[in-house]
Amino acid sequence: MTKKQALQLFEQRKVRTVWDDEQEKWYFCVVDVVEVLTESKDPTDYIKKMKRREPELAKGWGQIVTPLAIQTPGGKQKMNCATTEGLFRIIQAIPSPKAEPFKQWMAQVASQRLDQMQDPEKSIDQAIIDYKRLGYSDAWINQRIKSIEVRKELTDEWKRTGVEEGLEYASLTDIITREWSGFTTKQYKRHKGLKKENLRDNMTNLEIALNILAEASATELSKQQDPKGYSGQARVAKEGGSVAKAARNQLEKKLGRTIISKSKASDHLLPSDEDAKELKDE
Repeated sequence: MTKKQALQLFEQRKVRTVWDDEQEKWYFCVVDVVEVLTESKDPTDYIKKMKRREPELAKGWGQIVTPLAIQTPGGKQKMNCATTEGLFRIIQAIPSPKAEPFKQWMAQVASQRLDQMQDPEKSIDQAIIDYKRLGYSDAWINQRIKSIEVRKELTDEWKRTGVEEGLEYASLTDIITREWSGFTTKQYKRHKGLKKENLRDNMTNLEIALNILAEASATELSKQQDPKGYSGQARVAKEGGSVAKAARNQLEKKLGRTIISKSKASDHLLPSDEDAKELKDE
């Protein structure tokens, strides 16, 4: 199935989710849901005890949950996830005053996603609302939304020319980023003191602008040159990045300083929002 991970917030608590394009369903990370509903410091242990309390639940566990790749601090790992229907069965075994509000929240999440599929503008509107809630400025939000549009056009071009999603997309992204910034994505995140946070959500306006220029240039060059596969796109990625590099060099010469900043979102947003800054779209 075609899957895309996203982070949802229930009462400011993180719930990792995976969207299945074929089934048009959300899968919710079970351990996150149990942690939210029980406020347990060890939700994995709570799940073990819950299954011992309810033999029928334990017996049907394999049909309720589906192991899916979920991002963790140590990288992607297979974790048990469940659809809305599966979670309803799990929630029945959890005595929590948050159960009913959580069910309503799950239904709302599913409804919003289906609405966004019918009208993509709603997805953009929701992203704007999320970024505003997190404390980002209007100018930054406008740049970020544009960067999402430009990125989508670039990945569509990669797909058209035979590039494989996953490692090849990541490698091409690194080529573009390194060409204009001097850093791979991993090095750039380390420069900003980031760990699992989204790099683009922590770029300054100037950094986003140059990244947009690099990716938009790569897209247009690809349309003109029509390269085939990863090797052809690697050359185009370097050319696109070099366009932004030239712009960066010219600007820095006039400014007398580098525009590659160590600044990150948590340096500017309200501390209460810091835990939620991992919300992403890509």
